[in-house]
Formats: sequence, structure tokens, C-alpha cells
Amino acid sequence: MTTINENEKEIIEDFALFSDWEDKYEYIISLGKELPLISDQYKNEDHLVRGCQSRVWLHAEKKGENIVFTADSDAIITKGLIALLVKVFSDQPAKEVAKTDLAFIDTIGLREHLSPNRSNGLVSMIQKMKNYAVAFSAK
Repeated sequence: MTTINENEKEIIEDFALFSDWEDKYEYIISLGKELPLISDQYKNEDHLVRGCQSRVWLHAEKKGENIVFTADSDAIITKGLIALLVKVFSDQPAKEVAKTDLAFIDTIGLREHLSPNRSNGLVSMIQKMKNYAVAFSAK
């Protein structure tokens, strides 16, 4: 099992392979296409991430000490963004998810290349994932 830091390092290395942001966006889109489908039962208001311009559904499940995320979005770039977060946080200890600051977002320059609305949505997705982790850590 890899750690959150190892997952972030892998993403940083993947993004370093691309020289321009058009290629990086294509990579983000491809990650979204590879994201395992979320069960339709979780595509509802309870699992909707508030603060996103597009619709993003996020489900979390505790498995032992770890938290497993599934997600989907109706917008292809946003689906890629949530896929990045799922790649980093899923199947990690809930306590680690709750306390981790995601360094890879700034390291790869993602925040500065997103529109303000997408950037706010990214923050909302991270916050919802951390909220799940805090809740699961308390149990």
C-alpha cells in the first residue's frame, strides 16, 4: 500500500512528463475517464459536493482504518480533478486524510491554471473528503 505522500510524488512525476498545460489537461481528462464508476445510488443530493460549478458526487466508506472514496462528475475536467484526489486519498487511513495538506496541487501548478470557479470547486472537493475523514476518525 502506498502512502499519501507517495501518491502525491507519483502525480508530480506524471505531470513533469508534460511540457505544456494543454497536455496536462489532456492527462487530467484521461484520469477522469479511468475513474471507476460510482454506484448510481450515490448520485443524489446527499453525496453532492457543494461549491462546485458542475455536479460532483462523492461517496466515502470506511474499511478498517482506511477510507475508500468513489466519485463522479458531469464535467470532464472536474471528473479528472476528483480522480486526482481519489488517487491520492482513497484507501488511506482516515486520520492521515484528515490532517494532510495536499502539496502536489501547488507543486504541479494546478491551482494557478484553474479558473476561479474550478479552483473553488477543487477546494470544496478536498474539504468534503477531509470532512468524511474527520467523521470516520472520530468513530
